[in-house]
Amino acid sequence: MNDNTKFGISLSLYGGITILSVPFFQSCDAKDASETSPPNIVFILIDDQRYDFLSFLGHPWIKTPNIDRLAENSVYFENAYVTTSLCSPSRASILTGMYAHAHTVIDNDTFLPLELPRFASVLQKGGYKTAFLGKYHMGPGSDPQPGFDYWLSFSGQGKYVDPDFNLNGENFSMEGYMTDILTDYAVDFIHENVKNNNRYFLYLSHKAVHEDFTPAERHKGYYSDLIIPRQATFENTEQNNAGKPEWAVKQRRSWHGAERENLGGFDNFFRRYSECMLGVDESVGRIVQTLEDLDELENTLIIYFSDNGYMMGEHGLIDKRVMYEESIRVPLFFHYPAMIKEHVMRSEFALNIDLGPTILDFANLEIPEAMHGKSLFPLIKNLETEWRKDFIYEYFCDPQAPQTPTIIGLRTEQYSYIPPQGIWGISELYDMHKDPEQRNNLFKDITFGQRYGTFPVTVRNQDSELYQIIMPLEERINEILEETGGRRKASWKAF
Repeated sequence: MNDNTKFGISLSLYGGITILSVPFFQSCDAKDASETSPPNIVFILIDDQRYDFLSFLGHPWIKTPNIDRLAENSVYFENAYVTTSLCSPSRASILTGMYAHAHTVIDNDTFLPLELPRFASVLQKGGYKTAFLGKYHMGPGSDPQPGFDYWLSFSGQGKYVDPDFNLNGENFSMEGYMTDILTDYAVDFIHENVKNNNRYFLYLSHKAVHEDFTPAERHKGYYSDLIIPRQATFENTEQNNAGKPEWAVKQRRSWHGAERENLGGFDNFFRRYSECMLGVDESVGRIVQTLEDLDELENTLIIYFSDNGYMMGEHGLIDKRVMYEESIRVPLFFHYPAMIKEHVMRSEFALNIDLGPTILDFANLEIPEAMHGKSLFPLIKNLETEWRKDFIYEYFCDPQAPQTPTIIGLRTEQYSYIPPQGIWGISELYDMHKDPEQRNNLFKDITFGQRYGTFPVTVRNQDSELYQIIMPLEERINEILEETGGRRKASWKAF
């Protein structure tokens, strides 16, 4: 059991956020509970998959025919994002429907507090047989977690080849390739529950495509001749670095930089990334084929998502953590033939914190009020509903990767606002309508003094038009934090 006081102190150290208590349940009014019979649910979570790495989106080389088949007959959210672009915090946000400042998993080593609501526990109490298969990665170890009747996981990142597992509390090793093994267990779980006429929820959480990218033997070399196109902001030039904070420029040669010395070659690095996706695509195909063979595909809700995006040379970076679009944007679609009869692309913001409420909504179960996310069900059903126009992004500086500072930013329909916390460094503001590649930092012409505390006054005195843009963004960050149980120490309200 975790000590909540420790979490509160940690958050204060990293970002000046205070944890507040919140009530547990909220009513669900997106649909009448009798409207549909609750479906069986398969949630497929990929690790580190970029939002654009699907061939049906027109990607220049990636091949994902099985995923495409689902996505092209689904409601696809083209503006799906994570609220923290890091494995463990994002996974905690998925399970709890909470921002990281509330669930307190702010790095890759922290346990998710047992007392927090988890959508899987609500499903379990509501009569679903629940299974978790794959990467859990919240705190050390791999012991079974609340909310799941069936558990197969591994410690940390696990191994692609001949992995170690924890099956319902028993540890063992197994020969084979991780993606294939997890898929075997997923197929068996589906067969068993269909045979026993159980309503079930399957959480298939792949290790792929996490570094160190290791494709299955049958896929090695598939992209061996591929030359990875360099992004417009890849090169380390004065033009590309103009307006970027010093910490971001210095990352180019860090562990998360495209100029990392032990990268093994940029092209080879992303060839292997792409080859790992071939195994993921085959896994999805096997799941779908299993459901078709059992005549269950029509009435099964399949959700496809990634825990965060991945930089592929943009701004000279690889990996995630930063608030650039390629890091925080992910693929998301819902396939449910009993309800979804045609392909639909939705443009609204959909977040990782929305997945729990949405799953519970489909299951006709009460959504915990502590969840910050909203059910996507009305959007999936094309019902009239008020929807968010913005969300906060938060990343807390990781002692294992100190090159990225704490960030508590705001993404609106027009702006991406990225203010670093606790360091001296220029903030970033991008007009996403005019500058979707985030190349023109609107702060670049501001000359700062020695005291960061004069930041708002400095902006106001040098560029009053920019100041009028920034002030509402700053206030909105504080509003969302206060609405969701957090608070920043600093505020611009005095200015």
